[in-house]
Amino acid sequence: MSVSPGGSSPSRFSRRQFIVGSGVAAAGVALYAGEIARHEVDVVNTTIRINHLPSAFHGFRIVQISDIHLDEFTEPFFLEHVVHRINELAPDLVLVTGDFVTRGSLTFIDSRHAAYRSAEILSTLKTPQVYAILGNHDVGVSAPLVIGALESKKIPVLVNQYVPIERAGSRIWLCGSDDAGTRRPDLDLTIPEKPDGPVVLMVHEPDYVDVVVRHPRGKSVDLMLSGHSHGGQVRIPFYGPLILPPMGQKYVMGHFQFDSLQLYVNRGLGAVGLPFRFDCPPELTIHTLQPA
Repeated sequence: MSVSPGGSSPSRFSRRQFIVGSGVAAAGVALYAGEIARHEVDVVNTTIRINHLPSAFHGFRIVQISDIHLDEFTEPFFLEHVVHRINELAPDLVLVTGDFVTRGSLTFIDSRHAAYRSAEILSTLKTPQVYAILGNHDVGVSAPLVIGALESKKIPVLVNQYVPIERAGSRIWLCGSDDAGTRRPDLDLTIPEKPDGPVVLMVHEPDYVDVVVRHPRGKSVDLMLSGHSHGGQVRIPFYGPLILPPMGQKYVMGHFQFDSLQLYVNRGLGAVGLPFRFDCPPELTIHTLQPA
């Protein structure tokens, strides 16, 4: 067997190179996923076509964000950047589909900080109206705390409630459920019995759509907006997401159609478990309403 001048065999030298190279590659991927991909906001434009949409709402633009998870692992400067982007877009309405904070986060040694800091940053939105719902992490930390923080900055939180969004004598109905993963939404309270306009429903967990479509009032819903899944957060090419949460496993991201009901699942802004995103960038969605 031939031996290299340094006394090591070529195969051993190649193995060492492979190990070192693999380590460098892994470090590079971790750096990219943790520091670059996690902060590259993908602005997604969708056109939502709705039957009997009043003419006053043709071209009405709704910005959806979700799963902020301040401070672990979303830094305040990143949420400030997202708010700046939204203000540049000048939408008609901003909807936040839950998880402002993170259950089990070390930042909750002082549990008030992240909830109030998130609300403070969101209060700088310049859009005419902002509404929110709770996510499972919000309930896990403290629903009253998160609701109190947001409402202290005049951001209403809908919990099994609906409100009219009015324009030029016409309206759409905006509905928000309680968190479907930790509590029991009441769709009889959440969705109006006989709505006189299109219905937009916010539910944090997207797989709850299977309950909505079976419910008598679910037939009135034109658009359901959800988050929760993070789109998988880390997606492996040709394989898909590594981990998906309960009630976020069937409808992972993007647009789905159920007869007259449409579901859109936003990938969220933050991360849970590890501060990584890979092949699954944070999402800011612009939903433009148009007649069907």
